[in-house]
Amino acid sequence: MPKKKAISDKECRDRIKQALMVLDSVLSDYLTPRNIRESVKRAMGALKSGSSYAVRAADAISILDDISQDPNMPQHTRVKIWNVVSSLEGIRD
Repeated sequence: MPKKKAISDKECRDRIKQALMVLDSVLSDYLTPRNIRESVKRAMGALKSGSSYAVRAADAISILDDISQDPNMPQHTRVKIWNVVSSLEGIRD
């Protein structure tokens, strides 16, 4: 099986920037429960940390994956979270 091509630093930065914008919109949505907002803040902090792009993405994915199954999450928020996770999954070392 052919190895997947690594994405460029610029694309990693763009994906993280886009993820932060979407997560910020989740934070500003008054329909998002408080516990979900707190986890989103932690995921945003992970994306802003000083580690490598892959580590940042993996940490954020872990946090977002945990909350994506929360039954109290509004459906439109869940879709946003899944889209962010999908985008971040492409970031590898």
